[in-house]
Amino acid sequence: MVSIEAKTGPMTHSRLPRRGLSRHARLALVWLALAAVPFVVPNAYWISLANLALINLVLIASLNLLMGYGGQISLAHAGFFGLGAYASGILNVRYGVPPWAGLPAAAIVAGLGALLIGIPALRLRGHYLAMATLGWNAILVVFFTQLVGLTGGPNGLLGVEPFSFFGHALDTEAKAFPLAWAVAFLVMLAISNLLASRIGRSIRAVATNELGAQSLGIDSFRTKLAVFVLSAGMAGIAGSLYVHINQYASPETFGIAPSIMLLVMVAIGGAGTFYGPMLGALIYTAVPQILLDYEDAELMLFGLGLLVVLILFPRGLAGIPAALAGLVRRRRA
Repeated sequence: MVSIEAKTGPMTHSRLPRRGLSRHARLALVWLALAAVPFVVPNAYWISLANLALINLVLIASLNLLMGYGGQISLAHAGFFGLGAYASGILNVRYGVPPWAGLPAAAIVAGLGALLIGIPALRLRGHYLAMATLGWNAILVVFFTQLVGLTGGPNGLLGVEPFSFFGHALDTEAKAFPLAWAVAFLVMLAISNLLASRIGRSIRAVATNELGAQSLGIDSFRTKLAVFVLSAGMAGIAGSLYVHINQYASPETFGIAPSIMLLVMVAIGGAGTFYGPMLGALIYTAVPQILLDYEDAELMLFGLGLLVVLILFPRGLAGIPAALAGLVRRRRA
């Protein structure tokens, strides 16, 4: 296993820190800083953007686990996000299930959806896998749109209740922020622990050299399926947060274009880096707000940004410090 992990491919270059603060300590410091957001931003609109950024972080971090560490390309992540949102929202609106029960249900439904498509699709490789997941996302959007009695159809799912805590509804952006903050932290912590575990080492080994991993007794298909289902389950959690914080869900939020943009954000932030998804989530949340007056140019600017980042910094924005350090070392040499 050691020899395989030593060979880090373009999508699996991140390693666990060996000196200084541990990853857990650094993560805790970052989240303590984020806890100050509601107290320093000027109004509720900015808090709503912070909530959206944390939800996007869960989405992008889970896709990074699949794509950056697992070496698999999925264009169905927004679909799994939607499965979680609609599962939790429908249980609440149609059947009166409390949001707290809908949160794990969303993860389970999204995970089952990934299992359903993953068993046949993960036997494919490269762009064939990407096309299979793209087709799955398209099918899910059709269901979200056509099952009007359950999903509300094109008009969206209305009347979703917010989370509540000891009888107090988290019905404002400021009240919902601690929940989004805590869930995003737990997801990042879970990913950190997973990467440091035997399963995490197997995931990276399969992504780096599948034949080599199999020669060491690792079941590559089960490993790929496990990370695919786990990633989708995390996307389902993000969906539950989204629908209960916004108290609404609409099919276009979970379409093919958002799936492509999530993949782009993984690449821009830094695929296979632990903090890359934070940068990707920040860009994914902030840039559309900045470009509100230039809606027609939004996709073009996103594409241009992706080209610039990947040409100058192939490891994404999170890889810039390492790239600059390497440049300095070469100049000194």
